[in-house]
Amino acid sequence: MTRIAAFPNDAEAHAPVIVELVACPAPVIPAEGTALAEVPFSQHAWLPGEIDTLRHLFAGDATIPDIAAATRRSIWAVRERLAVLGLRRASSRPWGEMEDDELVRRYGQDATADIASDFGRSCGAVYARAGSLGLTESHPPPWTPWEDAQLRTGYLAGVALVAIGEIIGRSTGAVSARAGALGCKHPARSAPWPSDELAHAVTLIVAGHRYEAVRGMLTAEGYAERSLSAIKQLAGRLGIGRGWGRNWTREEDDLLREAYRDAASLPAVAARLGRPPGSVRWRAGHLGLRGTHAKADGFRAGPVWTKTDIATLRALYGTMPMDALAHRMGRTRAALFTRANLLGLVHGYHRAFTPDERAAVRIAHANGIALADLATALGRKAATLSKYTGSHGLSFGRRERLVPPPTLATILALGASGDQDPGS
Repeated sequence: MTRIAAFPNDAEAHAPVIVELVACPAPVIPAEGTALAEVPFSQHAWLPGEIDTLRHLFAGDATIPDIAAATRRSIWAVRERLAVLGLRRASSRPWGEMEDDELVRRYGQDATADIASDFGRSCGAVYARAGSLGLTESHPPPWTPWEDAQLRTGYLAGVALVAIGEIIGRSTGAVSARAGALGCKHPARSAPWPSDELAHAVTLIVAGHRYEAVRGMLTAEGYAERSLSAIKQLAGRLGIGRGWGRNWTREEDDLLREAYRDAASLPAVAARLGRPPGSVRWRAGHLGLRGTHAKADGFRAGPVWTKTDIATLRALYGTMPMDALAHRMGRTRAALFTRANLLGLVHGYHRAFTPDERAAVRIAHANGIALADLATALGRKAATLSKYTGSHGLSFGRRERLVPPPTLATILALGASGDQDPGS
């Protein structure tokens, strides 16, 4: 059983997003004839007609508040019933502030599958939202029966590990490790190499044939069909990859000389030759071309780092948020982190809480102000503020938002001078 859901209002036709491979294993049902305990009637019980309405609206990608209004239930009652029914979907609907607050509170503590079930979203959607909020998992939660069921079914069906990880909300490494613990073996895993096939494959690779050609030759000669990645992994394990066993020709040397003379892109030359960058660098040194390229960073795909760029990075790194620094220098955060690491720079940027901010946290907690409103007033991320309040033993929980939202000044005006500061 595979449950899928397509993104609505999409102009282009996309493949459906798989959100569940198999239903969670049902709980153990008492044997026939076993006496069942009596359960008192509840006036809040869900009737069959209400459940049908819930399923219909949920399948139509209606929002949780709209479903709650249609069924005359609370938002939390609808989410609880969705979790009981095991409904999940991949939806393009935006995340609400209450969902973000709940995700900040529960992420890293509860299993991703449980959070996705409560929100009526896919695990991949929860995982992506947590990444956008800057949340991390110090210790991943235990695996649930639902996650194990998806993993076993995915392995039996030959689903790629990356896809299984997106469905469950776990990394590929975590999926592989859990599969090993459960004794699952993926059918796409290559069979062992027989000695005669191994010797023939090595001969073809050393002769300079491309990996795709080696794959076709082996299949044509009656050997088992191998994937391209299997051929590459074999060459890597034996240290006979292309560029090591294939001699450089005169035409390739001429093309490399032209690239250095015309200041051409060296990554493009390496791709055209079908050789790794290390092989191209080694051959350039052998031909006396190393250091003669017009661009000092000939293998760099992005803009070259100038002396002015490096001086700016040294002066500003660690003094301002990385987003602002990346925007100012016109580079990505990853590029700044990589260059700073090469230069031995230490970030050290952390905006400390001021006395007024610490007092505002305590006052907001005492006066029922929502964490999201407090984050807006302080100009901080909700995730950062949640970690700070949690470390000081202040739990905000679910609170109603204020309209208009309070400012730092209005929050401080509610405080009393004799209260204890949480950061003291």
